[in-house]
Amino acid sequence: MFYKLTKSTGKAQCVILYSVFSFMAAKKKPLPLLILLGLHIMEVFQKGLPLAEEKGINKAEAVLNTLCFGFTWWLPIKKGD
Repeated sequence: MFYKLTKSTGKAQCVILYSVFSFMAAKKKPLPLLILLGLHIMEVFQKGLPLAEEKGINKAEAVLNTLCFGFTWWLPIKKGD
């Protein structure tokens, strides 16, 4: 269930989160945006780059996708879809 939801709407959810957190940061509440960015930066090194190397994906594309979309872009690739 979680995988199907992630595959179908995950990227849109990430865009919405970034939008809401950016709005909050503009209103002097940057912590949620900083946490989201921090998690995605850690995810680049733990999942994004290793998966890119394993699957032959351009590393710059993997970094950009991980920073923007987190696990919602690499989970379907890892699952083989």
